[in-house]
Amino acid sequence: MMGGIIIKPIISLKNVRKIYRMGDERIVALDNINLDFEQGKTYCLLGTSGSGKSTLLNLIAGLEKPTKGEIIFKSAHLEQMSEKQLADYRQKYIGFVFQSYNLLSSLSALENVTIPLIFRKVPKKMRVAEARAMLKAVGLEKREKHKPSQLSGGQQQRVSIARAFISKPSIVFADEPTGNLDTKTTYEMMDLITGIARENDQTLIIVTHDLEIAHYANTIIYIRDGHIEKIENTADPAHAYMENPSELGTND
Repeated sequence: MMGGIIIKPIISLKNVRKIYRMGDERIVALDNINLDFEQGKTYCLLGTSGSGKSTLLNLIAGLEKPTKGEIIFKSAHLEQMSEKQLADYRQKYIGFVFQSYNLLSSLSALENVTIPLIFRKVPKKMRVAEARAMLKAVGLEKREKHKPSQLSGGQQQRVSIARAFISKPSIVFADEPTGNLDTKTTYEMMDLITGIARENDQTLIIVTHDLEIAHYANTIIYIRDGHIEKIENTADPAHAYMENPSELGTND
């Protein structure tokens, strides 16, 4: 609540469980998760490998359904949606930044960035113009014709970031976004991702095992063995957000 105004979460999880079956064995990946995510805030799901953080990301992104419980985006229940409805949800409201970049090797940087707009049936002239603007925002306006193999790791991640944000999704997931990058480039990428999300009032959910990366978030959600261990609000997230992300160097 702020100034007497109740802030409604953009997405809520209520008593969520996720159980996987392997033969006769039941593996509880998540157990009784209750969480709210607000519009425009940056969150971190922090935990070691096998803690359940990636499963939680998959549920919020509509890539999997919970065994029990509710996942509510605005007023829509993800657990009740068909596969087509979930695909529409991801297309309209979700962006992804991956550790491995997931760029198409046969396409140029510009073409990779336009992909979400192709799915949205945006006319070619408009999507090319928007992709060029996004590449400029991430400092890659001179690399638009380069294919992934002609770009450094940091440059490939910039393309991935531009692709994730181009359709102005409500929620952006950054899944171990700096796992393949050196320290200097890691800081640049995190400043870039958090800066764009803040500028556009988007909800950013970072998934990591790295506590230093976690401190870029407003709220850190510690996950262990499928449970929320604790939730920590960060008064002063690490590394000031950049007013102009395009000022970042591009020689990484």
